[in-house]
Amino acid sequence: MLVVFLGNPGQEYKLTRHNSGFIVAENMAMLQNVRWSQKFFGMFAKKEFSGNQHCFLKPETFMNLSGKSVQAAKSFFKLADKEIVVVHDDIETEFGTVSFREGGGFAGHNGLKSIANSIGSPNFLRIKIGVGRPKKGDVASFVLGKFTPDETAFFSVMTEAAEAKLKELLQ
Repeated sequence: MLVVFLGNPGQEYKLTRHNSGFIVAENMAMLQNVRWSQKFFGMFAKKEFSGNQHCFLKPETFMNLSGKSVQAAKSFFKLADKEIVVVHDDIETEFGTVSFREGGGFAGHNGLKSIANSIGSPNFLRIKIGVGRPKKGDVASFVLGKFTPDETAFFSVMTEAAEAKLKELLQ
């Protein structure tokens, strides 16, 4: 299985809502001792879990071009769409909630759209990290905005929920 954590590279995006996938990857206990290397236009690692080798990828192509990175890994490992799990922010999911979905639409998420366009299908698995929807204002500014101090207090809860769902899928 290939697990893809979505985000944008660079310090200016580090604690933004759109980087929820990267934040989860950086805080997951199961990934604390993996060795990341540059491969597939991103940071790549492998780890055995439940007797199987799994691949982890953090694309460094910026969100809107994530598909380039995912397609390169998918082709190299000859994976089916349902062997790809994408961990990403979701404005349609209540803040702090983690949910799972198989396939579906994009709800305006350009990273998901890029992946679907690049691999030729929207039928990959998704772990959605709820960042909520802004009460007013521009959605792009909201997702590219930093988490509030109160929201950052929930990182461990969100990470644990995402990690539990991911472990379930990897078994």
